[in-house]
Amino acid sequence: MTRMDNAREVVERDLEHIHAKAGRAFEAMAGKRLLVVGGAGFLGYYLVQSVVAWNRAAEPARRIELLVFDNFIRGVPAWLTAQEGTPGFTLARHDISRPLPGGMPDLHFIVHAGSIASPIYYRQHPIETMDANVNGLRSLLEYARAQSEKGKPVEGFLFYSSSEIYGDPTPENIPTPETYRGNVSCTGPRACYDESKRYGETLCVNFARRHGIPVKVARPFNHYGPGLKLTDGRLIPDLARDILAGRDIALLSDGSPKRTFCYVADAIAGYYLLLTEGASGEAYNIGTETPEISVADLAGKLADMAAGLTGYRGKVTRAESADRDYLVDNPERRCPVITKAREAFGYDPSIGLDEGLRRTLIWYRENREGTEA
Repeated sequence: MTRMDNAREVVERDLEHIHAKAGRAFEAMAGKRLLVVGGAGFLGYYLVQSVVAWNRAAEPARRIELLVFDNFIRGVPAWLTAQEGTPGFTLARHDISRPLPGGMPDLHFIVHAGSIASPIYYRQHPIETMDANVNGLRSLLEYARAQSEKGKPVEGFLFYSSSEIYGDPTPENIPTPETYRGNVSCTGPRACYDESKRYGETLCVNFARRHGIPVKVARPFNHYGPGLKLTDGRLIPDLARDILAGRDIALLSDGSPKRTFCYVADAIAGYYLLLTEGASGEAYNIGTETPEISVADLAGKLADMAAGLTGYRGKVTRAESADRDYLVDNPERRCPVITKAREAFGYDPSIGLDEGLRRTLIWYRENREGTEA
């Protein structure tokens, strides 16, 4: 594997990986129009840039016309505005919880990733989070229904749900298959996110069954990598933030919860395959099955890796969050079964944890700003 020393090289290699894994999905979208809602977010980073990269190499007639909506509630990222002026790219400020703009073009593919996913921030914006996952989704589904009635049906529609819809699975349901129904609080501090995602899935299933909308549901499991702000508040950026500041890593738990972590380039390849080839009305876990690693072991692994990359000399310590709800309803284990996605459209995550963490640290060295709106 060619050595990558800077963030630009990491991004270029990741985009090559996405196109290699999901090339037939981009072929299916060639010459058509795609809407990405929430394009300024973490997953938007590669959802958008993989299309822009495809368009740079494509003949004009095969470019994917990309329309990006975001309300920029967490800021306007420079990487996104830098895409303006590139072939086939349009960026619009729009809050998806509001009615769709007038004069919507005919869309062939829709990706609804327009929801805050960080527990820190969705607990600050609970109603806005619910509105995006319910009202925003309903608007897009109604648009798709209207297009069908006009004889211009949408070809693919992807709704981002979450592994959070499983809540804290019982031991016999870990690793967790899509058939598990969940163990979720409807009133806890995470409920605004968890329950609106669950209701969103119900909307999708019924629009698929009753109106024939080709809507598919993704359940992401612990993604990380380029595009995830240092200020996001999730585990890996929090650990990286301590490392890059040259201070000890402060774990805000006993370090025992376990997760599997899926590098974002693998996940994005899976999402585009799901958009174009997944079954209507079906939900799919997107993540990786191994290795399942404790928070404490992950922190130690990152510290050791940073020592080689940056000369980091800190240690892993324990601390207590000032947020009393920080660990409430936080699952002890989160690990998916991905057989359904593997068999349906060949989803095959192949960037291992060590390599993914290395790429992530390289990217963070040059992307520390993480400013918020």
